Amino acid sequence: MNTTGSAVLDGSHQPLLRENEASGDSNSSKLSNDPENFSTSEEDVQVLDRRKGSMNIVRYLSFACAILNCLCAGSITAYSLYGHLFLARLHYTQLQVNAVSIAAELALYLPVPVFGYLCDRYSPGPLSLGAGILFGLGYLLAAFTYRSGPPAASGGHGWPLGVMLLAFVCIGMGTSSMYLSAVTTCAKNFGRGKHKGFALAMPIAAFGLSGMWQSQIGSHLLYEREPDGTKGDVDVFQYFLFLGITLLCVGLIGAIGLRVVGEDEMIDDAMEELERSGFLEDSAFFQRDAIDQGYGTLNQRTLSSDEVEILRQETEEMKRREDQGMQKKTWLLNEETRRFLTDHTMWWLAAGFFLVTGPGEAFINNLGTIIGTLYPPSTSPNTIPTAAATHVSIVAVTSTLARIITGTLSDLLAPTSSLHSLPPRKRFTVSRMTFLLIFSLILSLGQILLASGFIQQHGERFWLVSALIGAGYGAAFSLTPIICSVVWGVENFGTNWGLVAVVPAFGATVWGIVYSAMYQKAAGQQEHGDLPDLLTDRMLIVKVLEKAEEMLCYGKACYASTFWAMAICVWVACGLWLWAWKGPDGWSRRGIAV
Repeated sequence: MNTTGSAVLDGSHQPLLRENEASGDSNSSKLSNDPENFSTSEEDVQVLDRRKGSMNIVRYLSFACAILNCLCAGSITAYSLYGHLFLARLHYTQLQVNAVSIAAELALYLPVPVFGYLCDRYSPGPLSLGAGILFGLGYLLAAFTYRSGPPAASGGHGWPLGVMLLAFVCIGMGTSSMYLSAVTTCAKNFGRGKHKGFALAMPIAAFGLSGMWQSQIGSHLLYEREPDGTKGDVDVFQYFLFLGITLLCVGLIGAIGLRVVGEDEMIDDAMEELERSGFLEDSAFFQRDAIDQGYGTLNQRTLSSDEVEILRQETEEMKRREDQGMQKKTWLLNEETRRFLTDHTMWWLAAGFFLVTGPGEAFINNLGTIIGTLYPPSTSPNTIPTAAATHVSIVAVTSTLARIITGTLSDLLAPTSSLHSLPPRKRFTVSRMTFLLIFSLILSLGQILLASGFIQQHGERFWLVSALIGAGYGAAFSLTPIICSVVWGVENFGTNWGLVAVVPAFGATVWGIVYSAMYQKAAGQQEHGDLPDLLTDRMLIVKVLEKAEEMLCYGKACYASTFWAMAICVWVACGLWLWAWKGPDGWSRRGIAV
């Protein structure tokens, strides 16, 4: 380690990624000392200012396109708006309705690492275009499948369930690719500035709002008319057509508008950092490149006097340099991926994210059944002082606010790495990890309130649980990608964040199964306990068996143990994050200001 450092410091190895500094200094001194060149240098400054201004315009236009992408990408979160109509109109079973939503969720999360890889290698624009095509195909296919009516398996003549599953797989893949293209664009364009938290929090918050405004369009504009002229359910066919056409157009806009500004400079900066750290010493690619005339130099050829030959030589040279630049980018991103996967703190971060987001996803997906356990099954729905739709909105609003607040505050208060030549400026700082830990504990507080029975038969208090869990859930989804960009950089952000963002799919699946198993176990015990008292009446036995098939559950026993376990898992996640932050070889020991 010391030998590498001394080699770099004593100048015995010429930097592979810097141009000849002596030449640059010589030229600059000539320009400054020669009055005839003073006007030329002024013109160069003006050109650089204009170039910087145009780059800023592109950067902020890309930011606007990213917000637009995320404001539309979360259409799958409005599934509850029309899911019950799959039961009523298409005669799907509850299991089949759940299968459609699960197919979309798996297609949303599982391909994220692949989409992140493609986004890093080929820019976000093509990924946005692919998202628009997937959305258009998926929603048009779903629309005509719905219009065809019940499938043959349900006694109708409509298209089979498999077509609807395929449609929602396309919708799930479109969701993840449109979201990731937008967030990656913001991370790379603003990730090295002082507003990285806000720049990442805004598109992530916009994604949380997308399902809300789209569901309002469906319920207030695209609805069916009842025979008496009153407003009925959402017109699913028109709603799917609206989403398909809208998201196709948004994907096309993103393909044009999502641009990464200064990517070449970003790659070069990352290369110089790797060179200073000694990582390029063992690279066969860069050793070969250094021998072959050095990085960034032109071949000295004896050109023919024939003009055609000159043009051919220049074209070949340009192509060679383009190929060399692509090889450099590919090597760097592959090296960044390797370093990310071999960093033990990445696994602690991902494990904590799994333990926090899984319970949050399970709570959101099962809001309706949780509220149903607060009151006896005989209670009229009109007398229950709350509804699932209300708490879906509460979770969405608090989650969105938490994303914006944590992203903004982390920009204002998070510590920053100071230049070595300047003393650190004294100011009040709060680490992003502190925000993440606090909001995770807030999430666990909501789980404890529910598990303790404080909400049982008091539905008017349920907003506390929804608000606390929504805030913690939103903050986790805002701060974790920001921390990824701070610790491992933005050059390979799409791949790095994609690898971490896949874990909520497994967390939601695991905790969904745990919740369902505990719910059904409690429901079965309740029905079994009532059965001996009813054996004298055959009609009552039939009613009990019918009710047992529905597996309705009432009381704290239906959910208490699950949510106590969820709270403990969140505390374990906080411990893992603390270890990654403050433990041996943690970020704090490395001098990384998170």
